[in-house]
Amino acid sequence: MLAEPSIKRAIAFVDGQNLFYAARNAFGYDYPNYDIARLANAICNKQKWSLIRVCFYTGIPDTSDDRFWNHFWSAKLAQMGRQKVRVFSRPLRYRNQSVRLPAGQTHTFLVGQEKGVDVRLALDIVSAAYQGAFDVALVFSQDQDLSEVADELRLIGQKQNRWLKMVSVFPQSPASPNRRGINKSDWIKIDRATYDACLDKRDYRPKLKAKADPKPHQTLSRHAGLHQVQATRHRKLSKGKFEQKITELTKRSPKLTT
Repeated sequence: MLAEPSIKRAIAFVDGQNLFYAARNAFGYDYPNYDIARLANAICNKQKWSLIRVCFYTGIPDTSDDRFWNHFWSAKLAQMGRQKVRVFSRPLRYRNQSVRLPAGQTHTFLVGQEKGVDVRLALDIVSAAYQGAFDVALVFSQDQDLSEVADELRLIGQKQNRWLKMVSVFPQSPASPNRRGINKSDWIKIDRATYDACLDKRDYRPKLKAKADPKPHQTLSRHAGLHQVQATRHRKLSKGKFEQKITELTKRSPKLTT
């Protein structure tokens, strides 16, 4: 059995949308009000881990699609940058989606899709593991696609003969519909007191002078902080695609595997 390091180095990898939805379901917040640097530090301090850095990933709407939330995220991500958080953002892509209502009518609305955000997060975890940059991958997400990353970290730990762990971190309360962390990882549940102690005191939502009639698809998103026009992942992190990406990564950076 591999010996645990006396001082465990941690890197936080944060899926911004996943964290918001979990906090909304658990605590009722209607926009992303977390200070992610403080929250990651709070978790690491409780575990007596040394936080090396925080990496944040999210999709954001274009200003022509939703000026309100584009402004919010531009300001919030800029503040994260000033806190030395490493930010990865991608514009949301849109497509029309139709659903049939019980009365027989068809309703069409815009669906915002994150393209490549979850794949980039997974590859960054694996790349940092190969480089020996952390002992604990602190992943703020409940996305089960990332269970493949947990498998990969075990293989890296065996190959490098060192202790390595992945931990899934997520808000939790009796109201939470999803009470599971990422499979094959350890779980840390964030309670209300811990979350509320790490709220961002800044409110980046622009002050609206007058409310114009929203576009039809925006009626689904005004109350939510992450442009909730049915934001969905563009592609799943299937095992085959993940292994293909890992192969590409190791080919580009052969020095990481030594």
